[in-house]
Amino acid sequence: MITSQVNQLLSCTLEILQMMLESGAEIYRVEESARRVCQAYGARRADVYATTSNIILSVEVAEDEIKTHTRRIQQIVTDIERMDRLNSLVRRMASERPELSEVRREIEAIKHTPVYSDPVTILFYGITAGAFYVFFGGRSLWGALYGTLIGLCVGVLSILFGRMQTNRFLGRFLCSLFACSAAFAGHGMGLAGDVGFLIIGNIMTLIPGVGLTNSLRDLFAGDSISGALRMIDALILAASIACGYIVTIFLFGGVAG
Repeated sequence: MITSQVNQLLSCTLEILQMMLESGAEIYRVEESARRVCQAYGARRADVYATTSNIILSVEVAEDEIKTHTRRIQQIVTDIERMDRLNSLVRRMASERPELSEVRREIEAIKHTPVYSDPVTILFYGITAGAFYVFFGGRSLWGALYGTLIGLCVGVLSILFGRMQTNRFLGRFLCSLFACSAAFAGHGMGLAGDVGFLIIGNIMTLIPGVGLTNSLRDLFAGDSISGALRMIDALILAASIACGYIVTIFLFGGVAG
């Protein structure tokens, strides 16, 4: 392989690995994908080290030619549909070896194809909040509707903070602060009999349950560093949500019945 081809292969591979990690892929899946792709395109050896914040990929294409690139990971979400498309692309690259220009076009198509539109995301924030209000014991129709309205607003805030690239911990704190404050305000207006159901219903949309599950998954797979980092991240996010609730308690003078 000539130098330009090696660089293009590294660029495409790192782009795929970054998107896989940002979509919530396991560390072992990311590392195995890198080795399969690079060896399929003629690399003698491929070594990859991935964590939740960084990817280092080193490819040996000849006895005296080794290329190493690195990529910084900024934010991780859970996107099963994108991860499935990336896995399919990796399998096709390993078996069919399509031209790298074609691979690049497929990467761009995956990158710019959102799974859910903003209105759908906001809608499910509201539905989830209202459903949890009922699940945890709320029996007021107006309370369920008001909880759904708060959830819709939390969804808007979450998308807005994401586009502003706000620190995730600050974003969760502000969303929690808004949801809890709106719940107390709604209780004061007589829209819900128990403010606790409103709060828990909306906080459940913010809880990093998937992040905690993924941390345990990495730990069980033997990726101790990545598992510990994911767990710390999930715990800090949970603490940020709790801080939003605590601040609201101080502002409104305790939990109303």
